[in-house]
Amino acid sequence: MDPLEALVAQIQGLSSTSSDVNRLHSILKQADDLLRSKSTRLPPLLTQLDPSIHSLGFLYILDAYMTSPITKTQAETAVPIATRFIVACSDQIRLAPEKFLSVCRRLKDQVMLLETPIRGVAPLFTALRKVQVSAEHLTPLHSEFLLLCLLSKCYKTGLSILDDDVFEVNHPRDFFLYCYYGGMICIGMKCFQKALDLLHNVVTAPMSVINAIAVEAYKKYILVSLIRNGQFSTSLPKYSSSAAQRNLKNFCQPYVELANTYGNGKIAELEAFVKTNEEKFESDSNLGLVKQAVSSMYKRNIQRLTQTYLTLSLQDIANTVQLNSPKEAEMHVLQMIQDGEIYATINQKDGMVRFLEDPEQYKTCEMIEHIDSSIQRIMALSRKLTAMDEQISCDQLYLSKAGRERQRYDFDDFDVPQKFNI
Repeated sequence: MDPLEALVAQIQGLSSTSSDVNRLHSILKQADDLLRSKSTRLPPLLTQLDPSIHSLGFLYILDAYMTSPITKTQAETAVPIATRFIVACSDQIRLAPEKFLSVCRRLKDQVMLLETPIRGVAPLFTALRKVQVSAEHLTPLHSEFLLLCLLSKCYKTGLSILDDDVFEVNHPRDFFLYCYYGGMICIGMKCFQKALDLLHNVVTAPMSVINAIAVEAYKKYILVSLIRNGQFSTSLPKYSSSAAQRNLKNFCQPYVELANTYGNGKIAELEAFVKTNEEKFESDSNLGLVKQAVSSMYKRNIQRLTQTYLTLSLQDIANTVQLNSPKEAEMHVLQMIQDGEIYATINQKDGMVRFLEDPEQYKTCEMIEHIDSSIQRIMALSRKLTAMDEQISCDQLYLSKAGRERQRYDFDDFDVPQKFNI
């Protein structure tokens, strides 16, 4: 009997009980080299298996097939098979997590080869939920999923997983890419504060040497800081790695200089600097973000006017903010009103702008619910951090490392109980 046909028969006969599946797993591990050497014969075998019942066997065969070089034509066949498997597979895949991750990564590679990244978004979202231990667990598939969301411009879909609080990370690279791609998705959605938080996580994360992800994140971190806050400080927090504090600025000089020019508040100087360095910003794929930073300076200057004046003509706004015309000033003011950045009305008959107070009274049911949910989330985070602190304080690796770094202990270091008189 043909070895491959015999293997299919074993998969069909040993996929019911847990003991049978464990036995099958041993057989499949021994047959792995055979499957890889016969990769061209594997697609017909998959038609004999049900991915929901024979998940483990299907996974081994599919992995062996997709690991071999695949042409664009073959990818058109492989992508639907992999998608159907990811959606239908059972918990059997947890016996071979590396193979499941390999299949998902190959699926990502093939949809990119076909130049249709959107075809991988839904299956990779399903896959990462299947391999997650909990919602707090960051899997290697998070970054792959976010990359496909970026390439297909499915920003809202990518944003859906960024609300999860991550506490469990297996590999540092997964965390760097998750925060970097997540930051870019938030930029695409104009969620600049969330983007700033994610990019901040990248540049302040522990690292012994500077990596390319941190450098690119730092460039965007500078630009988003200018857009969101109108300022940027080159001093990183004390908890940042010494490598980041010493070297990040050296790799991002044009961006640091842009922030310094922005801080001077002179729009003409800022635009001249951007024009001089336009080629550099464009090669980094950051020119669009740089232009948003320039535009934000106009907004900052208009916001300052609201603190001084109750009414002002569009012509005066254009002159003060250094815009080309009252019409351009009107467009900026209208956009800021729409975005909730200022509160104002425009009398188009006489070209006057009237600045108003914030109408929010913070007493609606929606606002109270929002405040309550924020408080509940902060309380949950506090409990989680306390539990993590207790867990670390009892960790043998941490205690042994702390013991090596600190040779001497005093009684003041310990909570020594007082003597009691009985």
